[in-house]
Amino acid sequence: MKRLALYFIGPRQVAVREEPLPELGPGQVLVKTTLSAISPGTELLVYRQQVPADQPIDESIAALPGTFSFPLKYGYSVVGHVVATGSQVDASWQGRMVYAFHPHESLFVASPDELMLVPDNVPAEEALFLANMETAVNFLMDGQPLLGEQVVVFGQGIVGLLTTALLAQFPLASLVTLDRYPMRRRASQQLGAHDSLDPEAEAALERVRSLLQGTRPYPGADLTYELSGSLSALSQAIAVTGFDGRIVIGSWYGQKRADLDLGGRFHRSRIRLIASQVSTLSPGLSGRWTKARRFQAAWQMLGKVKPSRLISRRFPIAEATKAYRLLDESPDEVIQVILTY
Repeated sequence: MKRLALYFIGPRQVAVREEPLPELGPGQVLVKTTLSAISPGTELLVYRQQVPADQPIDESIAALPGTFSFPLKYGYSVVGHVVATGSQVDASWQGRMVYAFHPHESLFVASPDELMLVPDNVPAEEALFLANMETAVNFLMDGQPLLGEQVVVFGQGIVGLLTTALLAQFPLASLVTLDRYPMRRRASQQLGAHDSLDPEAEAALERVRSLLQGTRPYPGADLTYELSGSLSALSQAIAVTGFDGRIVIGSWYGQKRADLDLGGRFHRSRIRLIASQVSTLSPGLSGRWTKARRFQAAWQMLGKVKPSRLISRRFPIAEATKAYRLLDESPDEVIQVILTY
């Protein structure tokens, strides 16, 4: 039996290859993919060769071995159905819809502990957002928003939008978001942002400050998220954050380097920079929280937010080249792109 698999083969080059399917082991299951989601953040860094080639892809995920050197398979959001089980696997897995942190492939073999059963009340197109929703949940856990706080979010890509949707459920004094693209700004307000601005517009930061209540000696946001992946956004985040404010940095910049203004105001205002990455839990929460509990929260939030409405385009796996080109060249036209099988 053969499968279709997507490979990153060079800068701005992907290929869909037919290859033999690994033999099903006694403790494994065979999954037929229904849908997979393209990450417009991390996957575009790989696509553009903006990731250190010798960096491990993800040592915590068995399906993502090796480094970011071409050619490689990458992707981490797949929904499918179990179509065969090994002799040592409980027969109840047969036919179940599952989620996997797995590259884009039409068929794949995995052990049950690499899969997550999709709850019966969660449709496939909602389940596809689990990884990004878990990331958004982690951002809130790391930022710890409080009642009545003023929050600013830079970047309204898919993770930024999900973060905004979760923040909108808090009784915040203000929730202001920023993104270059009108389509994303409209979606942001539909998800609950009080206002959404273009960070490149004239006097954009002054406009942000005008939407925030002043607090001496350094007025500004209590909590700011930098989720845009833009090198300039972190400096902008510092500029709009108030005294003793927190900045949660969720962007992964790959090989890019940023020049930051850490002079007078930053130093005196006691701003805290917090690196947030979903592969771990904050040590301060690990006594009560586990990854399993965080996933449970993410599944619940998928049911509330219903992020499938953010899907902009669907491409058959055979047309993956068009999907990546669209995301790379026309980010203003799409939010979430998915592949069908």
